[in-house]
Amino acid sequence: MARVLLLTGKGGVGKTTSAAATALRCAAAGHRTLVLSTDPAHSLADAFDMKLGAQPTEIADRVSGQQLDAQARLEASWSELRAYLSTLFQWVGVQAIEAEELSVLPGLDEVFALGDLRDHLESGLWDVIVVDCAPTAETLRLLTLPEVLSWWMDRLFPLSRQVSRLVGPALSRTTSLPVPDVTVFDALQRFYDRIDAVRKVLNDPTQTSVRLVVNPERMVIAEARRTYTYLSLFGYQVDAVIANRMLPDEITDPWFDAWKKSHASHLADIEAAFAPLPVLRVALAPSELAGIDALDEFGRELYGDRDPAIAMHEGTPLQVSQRDGAWVLTIELPFADKDEVALSRKGDELLVRIGGHRRAILLPDSLRRRRVADAVVDRGRLEVVFGEAG
Repeated sequence: MARVLLLTGKGGVGKTTSAAATALRCAAAGHRTLVLSTDPAHSLADAFDMKLGAQPTEIADRVSGQQLDAQARLEASWSELRAYLSTLFQWVGVQAIEAEELSVLPGLDEVFALGDLRDHLESGLWDVIVVDCAPTAETLRLLTLPEVLSWWMDRLFPLSRQVSRLVGPALSRTTSLPVPDVTVFDALQRFYDRIDAVRKVLNDPTQTSVRLVVNPERMVIAEARRTYTYLSLFGYQVDAVIANRMLPDEITDPWFDAWKKSHASHLADIEAAFAPLPVLRVALAPSELAGIDALDEFGRELYGDRDPAIAMHEGTPLQVSQRDGAWVLTIELPFADKDEVALSRKGDELLVRIGGHRRAILLPDSLRRRRVADAVVDRGRLEVVFGEAG
């Protein structure tokens, strides 16, 4: 199965450049590499200075690129569900054109990228797939959707399908309310199965790594730290930080002294805050980075002699262990403050909330019958202690 490398960061930090350069270095290391973009802005083609289509296009030896056609994926994967939603909106009084627009959920085009990723993983054509993700907010929505959808499909989908099958015929005789039929539920099941298959790959730290791209700027670093926390909450493995656009040592003009001092301070903050993750540094380029030669030089500076396909840091965002006769569930939550973490229990699930993000963690069998005795947030970790069975 192919290795998956996800590169993300705040808009404008150079994540597309980093993704393109990473793909070229993977190919140089001998890996059959595909680089694809889930960013609606689609700047991957601009980075390579060549046309990229909706299907993989050869860029150089052992590397191809792809920019997903969101509209085509929408029509192929969402048409049945879209038709039902449009009919439902019109039934409640929404005009036809507005109903058509409302039937496409915000950010849905990015979600279909996960389906394409599954197809590429199963094709056997690639050793490495590099994903140029959308900016961090969209990436978080994209990566957390499978977890949220999984919760809905496991609990509400079977009931909704059964209710529709039993009550639907009676409703159709007494009201004009559009009732979803078996084709709608089958379409949703197929959509979910594709997303769920990718979720298992992305949550496997032996197969998938996330790399955060930052610039030496306070706001960029702050957003990267929040992203790291949320990715860890949902079980994604971050294995490196790319510090891009650092002022090179060769610049000696006094006008840049304040900037160089600021960059040095921010770099120290990055290395301290993200430790033990490796921080890969790249100097500010003297000109715009576009084309294979420029990107390859960028990649050489970024990775040196390293093989980019190999995980650069190994860790376990979530693990269960025994300590002093008690069971402890440890969740890595880098940079999370104890005041912003909320914890609750509902049946077999542990509900963890940080800010506006919540994850429902299905407890393993060894913990389901035990009561939560204590919970502590310390040094980027949430430790939940389980006592005797209740």
